Amino acid sequence: MQPMTAAPARAVSPPPAAPVRRRVFAPLEPISASARTLLGLGFFVLFVVVWGIATLGGFVSPTFLASPITMVKEGWLLFTEYGFIGDIGMTVWRVFGGFLLAAVIAVPLGVAMGTWKTVEAFFEPFVSFCRYLPASAFIPLLILWAGLGEMQKLLVIFIGSFFQIVLMVAVTVGGARRDLVEAAYTLGANSRGIVARVLIPGAAPGIAETLRLVLGWAWTYVIVAELIGSSSGIGHMITDSQALLNTGQIIFGIIVIGVIGLLSDFAFKAMNRRLFAWAAL
Repeated sequence: MQPMTAAPARAVSPPPAAPVRRRVFAPLEPISASARTLLGLGFFVLFVVVWGIATLGGFVSPTFLASPITMVKEGWLLFTEYGFIGDIGMTVWRVFGGFLLAAVIAVPLGVAMGTWKTVEAFFEPFVSFCRYLPASAFIPLLILWAGLGEMQKLLVIFIGSFFQIVLMVAVTVGGARRDLVEAAYTLGANSRGIVARVLIPGAAPGIAETLRLVLGWAWTYVIVAELIGSSSGIGHMITDSQALLNTGQIIFGIIVIGVIGLLSDFAFKAMNRRLFAWAAL
């Protein structure tokens, strides 16, 4: 009689994994890029629809708010008959000119304040004080000092951007990881090497993000500068349109500012992703 052998054990396959169901309104739940684009465009569409219903439906007087159709017609006239492209060019030049002037001086000062506490103790109280002063308050003085030319407008943007950049860069540099600094010292780095190879590279993505944010603020300062004593620029066009009660041109000028600002923001983001791709790892 042959001994009985145990039957081979049958492999049991694990049960199929249940599909992961994403909750749309769960906190911090990510969404796809296509969904983000559709949602963003959807709000603009909804905004224009509500605007059209309010104006074309007669709920709001055209004197106070032009309809989307009227705004488009007035915008076409601005480009074809009033040389609005020149106004756009002047405004863009003022924004980037004043912003670059501020960034060239503010970034090194912010790095120094974030690196050396003695420098921070010397500059930080004054910079913090000036940060709360509205740039528009300096316009009367700047007109006396620099006249009504381009320098006055550049200085308004410079004042509005400079102190913000200094403090934000100082905070970014000062927040460097202490373990990285100590590791660099252990490997033989000196003070100059710490700044050049640890602090600045580590803070570079944050500094770039700071510049992107402050560039958006610079667009608000340029319009303030152009509202007084200016003969060109988008702000000058808006002031002239206000005198004529032409709300279509006013709204078109505001939208142009938003579009240019949005394009510059996207360009800044793309540049930051290319320059600091390692920061997202």
